Amino acid sequence: MAKTELSFEQSMERLDAIVKQLEKGEAPLNESLKLFEEGTALIAICSKMLDEAEQKVVSLKKGENSEPCEAPFEGGE
Repeated sequence: MAKTELSFEQSMERLDAIVKQLEKGEAPLNESLKLFEEGTALIAICSKMLDEAEQKVVSLKKGENSEPCEAPFEGGE
């Protein structure tokens, strides 16, 4: 499965596994570099997914005429 086909959760799990492997310090240099590159790509993918999700999340508020208006989600009021 290509990295771009992974869900956000799967990407985060793989990233966690990569971090744990790198923290052990037991992998040869070549393998460590490959893991680092994969982790960097996963971070970019997860960041993009979060940005897209944030753009979709909108809270509805009542405007001046009791008409709903869209406002960006700010995490609570």
